[in-house]
Amino acid sequence: MSYAKKKDEDAEPAIFKVDRTSVFQEARVFNTSPISPRKCRILLTKIVYLRHTGESFPKAEATELFFGITKLFQHRDASLRQMVYLAIKELAGTAEDVIMVTSSVMKDVQGAGGRGSGEQDIYRANAIRALCRIIDGTTVQAIERLLKTAIVDKTPSVSSAALVSSYHLLPIARDVVRRWANETNEAVLAGSKSGGFSLGFGSSPSVSQGSGMTQYHAIGLLYQMRAHDRMALVKMVQQFSTGQVKNPAAVVMLVRLAAKIAEDDPGLRKAMWGLLDGWLRHKAEMVNFEAAKAICEMKDVTDAEVAPAIHVLQLFLTSPRPVAKFTAIRILHKFASIRPSAVNVCNMDIETLISNSNRSIATFAITTLLKTGNEASVDRLMKQISGFMADITDEFKITIVEAIRTLCIKFPSKQAGMLTFLSGVLRDEGGYEFKKTVVESMFDLIKFVPESREEALAHLCEFIEDCEFTKLAVRVLHLLGTEGPKTAQPTKYIRYIYNRVVLENAIVRAAAVTALAKFGVSAKDGAKVDPEVKRSVVVLLTRCLDDPDDEVRDRAALNLRLIKNEEQEVAEKFIKNESLYSLPIFEHQLIMYVTGEQSTFSKPFDLASVPIVSREQAYAEERNQKLSADMPTLKAPSTGPSRPAAGASAAPNAGASSVFANTQKYAEQLALVPELSAYGALLKSSLEAELTESETEYVVSVVKHIFKDNLVLQFHVKNTLSDTLLEDISMITTATDEEEESQLVEDFIIPIPKLAHDEVGTIWVSFKTSSEGYATGNFTNVLKFTSKEIDPTSGEPEESGYEDEYQVEDLELVAADYLVPAFAGSWDDVWEQVGAAGEEATESYALGKELKSIQEAVELLCKQLYMQPLAGSDVAMNNTTHQLKLFGKTVGGGRVVARIQMAYSAKDGVALKAVVRAEEEGIAAMVVGGIA
Repeated sequence: MSYAKKKDEDAEPAIFKVDRTSVFQEARVFNTSPISPRKCRILLTKIVYLRHTGESFPKAEATELFFGITKLFQHRDASLRQMVYLAIKELAGTAEDVIMVTSSVMKDVQGAGGRGSGEQDIYRANAIRALCRIIDGTTVQAIERLLKTAIVDKTPSVSSAALVSSYHLLPIARDVVRRWANETNEAVLAGSKSGGFSLGFGSSPSVSQGSGMTQYHAIGLLYQMRAHDRMALVKMVQQFSTGQVKNPAAVVMLVRLAAKIAEDDPGLRKAMWGLLDGWLRHKAEMVNFEAAKAICEMKDVTDAEVAPAIHVLQLFLTSPRPVAKFTAIRILHKFASIRPSAVNVCNMDIETLISNSNRSIATFAITTLLKTGNEASVDRLMKQISGFMADITDEFKITIVEAIRTLCIKFPSKQAGMLTFLSGVLRDEGGYEFKKTVVESMFDLIKFVPESREEALAHLCEFIEDCEFTKLAVRVLHLLGTEGPKTAQPTKYIRYIYNRVVLENAIVRAAAVTALAKFGVSAKDGAKVDPEVKRSVVVLLTRCLDDPDDEVRDRAALNLRLIKNEEQEVAEKFIKNESLYSLPIFEHQLIMYVTGEQSTFSKPFDLASVPIVSREQAYAEERNQKLSADMPTLKAPSTGPSRPAAGASAAPNAGASSVFANTQKYAEQLALVPELSAYGALLKSSLEAELTESETEYVVSVVKHIFKDNLVLQFHVKNTLSDTLLEDISMITTATDEEEESQLVEDFIIPIPKLAHDEVGTIWVSFKTSSEGYATGNFTNVLKFTSKEIDPTSGEPEESGYEDEYQVEDLELVAADYLVPAFAGSWDDVWEQVGAAGEEATESYALGKELKSIQEAVELLCKQLYMQPLAGSDVAMNNTTHQLKLFGKTVGGGRVVARIQMAYSAKDGVALKAVVRAEEEGIAAMVVGGIA
């Protein structure tokens, strides 16, 4: 006999479709006599359910419900009483006069009412939580004694409820809650005497929520009390790190506090690292993992500091528990994004996880190996991954393909094996997102590794022959139109493109027509188009004029007209279109046009205000973004000071588009200064660099603006003195060398007329540059002003003041201020081309022992020279020798290429030899001289 369909006629209906009006009408059950605990509990559950699903009761209904619920205090049913307090908490924020039930709730908090102690403990904790929701800041003192007693109560659930409720009281009565510090501290110490903490299911409340949770909540409350007192926090962390805290969750909180203190105060970093290192050997796994994660995420962490954490994580890789393996490999995976060399020691253990039955662990293992592996291990990894791909879902496949995409950019010489792997998985079954990721990876190979172009295009042509996704077919056709004409035999791609015109839908046919047209105006290396190719394209486009779709016919007609136009430049401008708009600036300008104060659309959008970047610059930006995509949340090690140096430019990974975005932002400000209108177009603006500390009485920063024949310094000055008014504020900038002074002749200074407390003003200092080249060097800066004290009674400044001056840090004008990173497809080609057309400079340097590895030297040089690393040379795969290849352009458009050979030894540090070639005269020597 089956009972599967038997309906329980007495069962209550499901509450997942609850109506607020019907619930309010059912509230009359609270007034019945005798009270039915079961019906009341069901109705209270519906009220709580509605509140948690976002439903809100009107104030009048909430008030009536609230006071109807308070009538249930007369019943002794413990389960009903628990639901009463849950409902009171939910309605307390909406109902009126809720404070009237304070006395009833306080009786339960005190344990009065004649019930047994076990029964009281069940709902005393709920009563405390409800009490803290129905009172306001003015009545907290009335319950202070109750809460202080509850904090040190021997019943853990009551103590935890009082501590958690104190969190909610802090915003409305901080001074009162801070007086409970002794009781909170006592709760921590009491927990250390009564044992640890169990997360096991089936335990009784007094065990599963024992002293552990009390310690966790107490430490959290102490932190909230002392959040603005760093030394008190340090003392607390050090006090509780001696073994008094038994609960692992509470120790995890101490780990996070120690990591935060180390980040906020570099002076305490060593002491906090010592505590974190000790927690690596804690008996609880969760503490080990949290400490290891905190050390890996420390700013500027050295190899020596991170080594113990890596060792602990390596031990967990061989744990029999899958969750331990997963946590360890995930932390290593994140850290490998910024410090692959430090994770290399774990590679042998990580390789054993590739065949793990848990696919999440295996996927993390593979992607970690792809980040930490060297060029020699790439082929072996590709073979291991190939057999793994068939057994995993699309989500895991996407993760692996994205890691391989990054590897393709890092190791261009291994493109053949990676391309074979990508073409193989492209033929496998998979959804749109997976196929899109593989296609995008092949696109990147074509862009950044020109040697792979023809083979990759052949695989993509084969893919679109049987492509079920229209969007991907359109994207591949666009790429074929852009890259196909640059190959040695462009005609073989025309056949694949025209097949789409014959066999596909209208959207794909329209994309194919546009791709065909590019073969009629483009050729390899800027040469003239082969007449035969052009004639074939015209014939094929003419056939498209009979297409049944309007857009296909219109595109064919337009492109035919442009191709047949005698002026080749017109056709190249509209069809070839090698320049792109700077998309970040384009987006910003459109947003301002639509949402700005004058968004009446009376004037058309000015497209001329959007700068145009070349494909080389766009590729440089895209490459940097892809390489840094895995590390947005990590603190990468830096080789420079914590704040930008006065001479520093934007970070090299900012990319060319970011340079243009920064320049465009300041160009709008410079346009408002009439004195600068005759200077012409702004070529480049640096990042804002601080010349003083933020705590000084006058805070000064500077931005350098480069024009064709002028240098403009934009000084931002802030007056932090509340009793002083500054007037006639100017900046005297002087070159420290006579030769440098002759290159820059002061044109004018625009001072700040007046600067009150907390106001920020701008000083403009303009120089005329010599025509002999780009000026570099150090410049002293002296802030001159008239200081007037403010009368504290009237608030008015004195009539007479006194002249004063304030020395700020020197300003450095360096080669990086005139350079923009750019991308080149072939390093060897651009090296030879620039060498044949320009000049060369060579210099050797010893960087000393300050740099601990070649990778640090690579990062430092990329920042100092502000050029684009090519051919994967931004990753040092050898610990003793490396060659860094850099490429960029000056603000005048001349190409600059640098080859830097480095060697490292523990005794002497990093030594290097730099060879720089440049098309413009004097640039090579300037760039070589910019290496510190």
